[in-house]
Amino acid sequence: MSEITSVASRRPAPFARHLHPGLRLPLALLVLWQAASTFGWIDPRFLPPPQDIVLAAWREVHTGELLLHVGASLLRDLTGFTLGTVAGILFGALLGLSNTADRLIGPSFHALKQIAVLAWIPIISVWFGFAETAKVAFVTLAAFLPVALNTTEGMRSLSPQILEVGRSLCLTPTQIFRRARLPAALPSILNGVHLALIYSWLATVGAEYFMAVGPGLGGLIIAGRERFEMDVVMLGVVMLGAIGYALNTLAERVEHRLLRWRDG
Repeated sequence: MSEITSVASRRPAPFARHLHPGLRLPLALLVLWQAASTFGWIDPRFLPPPQDIVLAAWREVHTGELLLHVGASLLRDLTGFTLGTVAGILFGALLGLSNTADRLIGPSFHALKQIAVLAWIPIISVWFGFAETAKVAFVTLAAFLPVALNTTEGMRSLSPQILEVGRSLCLTPTQIFRRARLPAALPSILNGVHLALIYSWLATVGAEYFMAVGPGLGGLIIAGRERFEMDVVMLGVVMLGAIGYALNTLAERVEHRLLRWRDG
């Protein structure tokens, strides 16, 4: 009996056990999708089989079109994200540290933040047209809001008791900010930056879709739709999801490292 148990323990584990839990559902859906395409359960004109999307990817990579669209989207996203993050941190710090600024600007800001970001597209397109500036401005706005809100809350999170201790130790305002207020605000700020990275990517897709001028994954999807090339449309959708997932994973790891550095 012990020999049987020993042999069984040496058997390789099923393939599914070696997979990351998050990959099991996508792979199961992929298998189901392929099976439905093989047995003719779905119309390939509306939902092409996975191999058609792979072939479309190879074709777009070979012509250089896919890299052009991905590069254009990432450049817009990172430019708007950087501008929005810097502006959001500065603006949020102003509201969080200055009661006067909060009284003067805070009510207007909190009223404007209730407006859906997509509602700004017509206004931005009138101001800047459909050029690159309009798209970057829209992405910047989408990134700005969560960073500004979280920075404001983070700067206010330091308890009055800690401030009083700092003053009793004769610490300067700069020392209090560097040693107490900034470390206390860092988790909230990083959470805002993380949200900004997600929102800026979604805004990039929206900007390219509603202001479809120039290269970008949104433009690739629109072009595929107009030519009724559903393999190209699905390729664009897959690339949007893959890049969004990669950006989110990167943000989580950076946030974890920075918070670990702060705690250390």
